[in-house]
Amino acid sequence: MRNSELFKEIKDLSAPELAIYSEQSEIKLYRINEPEPGIFIAESPKVIGRALDAGYEPISMLMDKKQTSGEAEPLIERFEADYKNTPIYVADDEVLTQITGFHLTRGVLCAMRRRVLPSVSGICENARRIAVLENVTNPTNIGAIVRSAAALGMDAVLFTYDCSDPLYRRAIRVSMGTIFQVPWTFLPRGDAPSLLREYGFKSVAMALRENSMSIDDERISSEEKLAIFLGAEGDGLLDETIKSCDHTVMIPMAHGVDSLNVAAASAVAFWAVR
Repeated sequence: MRNSELFKEIKDLSAPELAIYSEQSEIKLYRINEPEPGIFIAESPKVIGRALDAGYEPISMLMDKKQTSGEAEPLIERFEADYKNTPIYVADDEVLTQITGFHLTRGVLCAMRRRVLPSVSGICENARRIAVLENVTNPTNIGAIVRSAAALGMDAVLFTYDCSDPLYRRAIRVSMGTIFQVPWTFLPRGDAPSLLREYGFKSVAMALRENSMSIDDERISSEEKLAIFLGAEGDGLLDETIKSCDHTVMIPMAHGVDSLNVAAASAVAFWAVR
């Protein structure tokens, strides 16, 4: 095991300082500092590194001893240089497996402070292509959509308040940390297409309707500022949202297939309007 002054060896997970990893639910961590922003858990060296690059402040790190001289070594060096007062708790694998899903994290967890979210107006100011997620509650879908948004040139992602938290561990992991690279925030309750219209955006509803245009229609891609609305898996967008949008579009299908998973559909849509 690599030696570091930041290391604090852990024999069990009952230590009070580890409660945020072993005892607190994600909802409790979200609210732990109210009215100030709470805490989230990032996992894997690459994802933690992207969070640090984005300016998120680490509280502590928890890792498998084997990782101290493995994939996490550059991350440890970064902590030694830039976060000298941040403890790194290390433990054997049999201790860490008491945390559900730890084997999926590539041996490293990091508790980090949330930040105050930017305003919708601030995000929209310099954006031309925005993804809007309405009532998407599956963290896997949220992470996959965010990853596609980052990879395919969307400028920002907006979430309605009925979406799951984009900083849930699974959402972060599936996004591969790209949630820290794309500007995002939550929309206020109300008519989102009308709000975005005030910032110069034409709104596009992804929905199967008789009047739906093809996503690759030039009238869509030629819009200067475009917001792509995506709904929950199964239910799709609310009827009132579809009616409020400027256009309704669909992805042309073959072999009698009528729809794609929302995450897959998002990638196609983002590519078409890039």
